[in-house]
Amino acid sequence: MADHELRIVIAGAGIAGLAAALRLQRDGHRVLVVERAAERRTGGYLVNLLGPGFDAADALGLVPALRERDQGIFTSLLVRADGSTKTTMPAALAEQSLGSRALTVFRGDLEAVLFEALGGAAEVRFGTSVTAVTDGAAGPLQVTLSDGSEHEADLLIGADGLHSGVRELVFGPKAQYVRDLGHAVIAFPMEAAPEGLPEQTASTFIDVGRTAAVFRPRGGAPSAFFTYRTDETPRGPVEALAEHFGDLSGPVHEAARWSADTDDAYVDSVSQVVMDAWSRGRVVLLGDAAWCVSLFAGHGAGLALAGADRLGAALLDHPGELSDAAREWETGLREEVRTRQRQARAGMARFAPPSRFHVHVQDLMIRALTAPVVGGLLMRGLHRVTER
Repeated sequence: MADHELRIVIAGAGIAGLAAALRLQRDGHRVLVVERAAERRTGGYLVNLLGPGFDAADALGLVPALRERDQGIFTSLLVRADGSTKTTMPAALAEQSLGSRALTVFRGDLEAVLFEALGGAAEVRFGTSVTAVTDGAAGPLQVTLSDGSEHEADLLIGADGLHSGVRELVFGPKAQYVRDLGHAVIAFPMEAAPEGLPEQTASTFIDVGRTAAVFRPRGGAPSAFFTYRTDETPRGPVEALAEHFGDLSGPVHEAARWSADTDDAYVDSVSQVVMDAWSRGRVVLLGDAAWCVSLFAGHGAGLALAGADRLGAALLDHPGELSDAAREWETGLREEVRTRQRQARAGMARFAPPSRFHVHVQDLMIRALTAPVVGGLLMRGLHRVTER
């Protein structure tokens, strides 16, 4: 419990913002969360919590509730353009290497567990955003919200994502910090389970410059994920899929295209956020707003949880000394974030191989993973890498 109570405003009710609210209110601080969306998001794509991400979820007391929503490890089918199967990677192979300290949940389910754990202990205002910040040398931080209210705060946390409004207000235009990786991503829930795709199975097509994947969990709606190499701003999902994936056939691919015309589709450029400092005065950025590693890294949710938990710990260690707390917190996270960003840039070739040769090499690696002896050794080695 904190000896020095802080008044904290958090912008963003996603994973990073809710995790920060949960940790900080438990430490005895007064927390207000504002979220520009009109309501809490549901569904979304699947996220994995491994290594430090799982440890952070455990430290926040989330694991029992997340276990109830865990989708487990998927059997993975590598398929051709017509939907026929090239290679099957059984779920048991990945389960042997990952062990019990791993979770696979829908992003919306993770946010729901965080929101339920918060349990009304902190106020959450939807349809509200930060519109002005004044951090003078004397007196408290002044935070103005889009609903017209003004708040005195000791700390403002910008956990409002890749396109952070707090970052824009306090640190400057996003062009200074957001690095476009030259890819687009489209993800959406599907209307119905595709014909021929069993439960707990993922069907993945990998080709030069693109990947298409459909996941059918044992609980919840199936979902589709597409990424492709492009220098253009992504268009609507229906148009983009027709242009970049219109040649794919078979019931799974066709079902995914039928479901693309939905209000729940997520369409965006794939980007990273690179900043020399994640704090300025009494304003701290957290999660994607500060260090977006991109979906190619696969550890964004875990880093958001770990970042929130460690920020709370640093504030406890340095009561009344925000600059010292921020410095310690950032020092502890910086190298991990750099590592994940490097891995993401190197891993782009897995999601959108640059040549037919790269596709062929990737096929050979996947076949090696399915070999009983070699595969087990490789999976254990990959697991050790993901936990670093």
